[in-house]
Amino acid sequence: MKVSGFTFLRNGEMLNYPFVQSIRSILPLVDEFVVALGPCKDRTEEMLASIGDPKVRVIRTTWNEGMKPDVSIKGFVYGQQKSIALFNCTGDWAFYLEGDEVVHEDDLPKIRAAMEKHLDNPEVESLIFDYIHFYGNANTYAWSPGWYRTAPRIIRNTIPCWAPKGLFFVVLEDQKTGRYPKAAHTGARIFHYGWARGEERIQANKDQIEKYWGKVSKKIDCSEIDSAILRPFTGTHPKAVLDWLPKTDGIFKPNPDHRLTAKEKKHRLMLKIERLFGAEFSKKHYTLVK
Repeated sequence: MKVSGFTFLRNGEMLNYPFVQSIRSILPLVDEFVVALGPCKDRTEEMLASIGDPKVRVIRTTWNEGMKPDVSIKGFVYGQQKSIALFNCTGDWAFYLEGDEVVHEDDLPKIRAAMEKHLDNPEVESLIFDYIHFYGNANTYAWSPGWYRTAPRIIRNTIPCWAPKGLFFVVLEDQKTGRYPKAAHTGARIFHYGWARGEERIQANKDQIEKYWGKVSKKIDCSEIDSAILRPFTGTHPKAVLDWLPKTDGIFKPNPDHRLTAKEKKHRLMLKIERLFGAEFSKKHYTLVK
């Protein structure tokens, strides 16, 4: 079994992504790690080189700045870059991690076991993970139907597949139609730190990406969030990310006078229904088969 890791990056240092830590977290699992690297104005390329592992293979790319943001698939440029990296993977499985996602060392045996178990079962096209979305700081995470709780991050690399967006995969059934991949669960977690980087870096990231979604970037205030969806994190963080984690104490404190938006009110109701009936309403970009 051969395993590829892959991601895409641009100005990772400037945006304070723990991309070096992210890559290192799965290097023990993969035979190669492909990075589609866009034009950078910082030391992202040098930081990639500092990993010092021959498994890491950098492909320099150009971003299509002329892509219209008002097309039906917003954020398509991100999908292009993700697909470029995927198309250069040579493994039986391709393991996608975004630059702010890290895998815990305790979960590596589970992930390898899942890949080995399903390697010869064509019914399983992808492997999914549970998500921990840290918010405000590394002691707090968001738990709500508005935050996807599971997502496929490993895709079978022997099927026609691409990424119209950064988040998910589409498997082509013919030349015109596609669907979400069929999936099995790894029993492992993805630690997502994108909302724990500090407001200044989150704002810089938002300013950079909003044009690809056809939106006007607005000022972020992380304190303006429904406190009902925030929970204390009591576990351990991956060792790979400890040198990056901002040092903070206690759970993140949102604005106590925050006024709930219509969407937040909807999510509160969904949370109540989930607790009462054991339902699960978060988005799923896959079909669970195992």
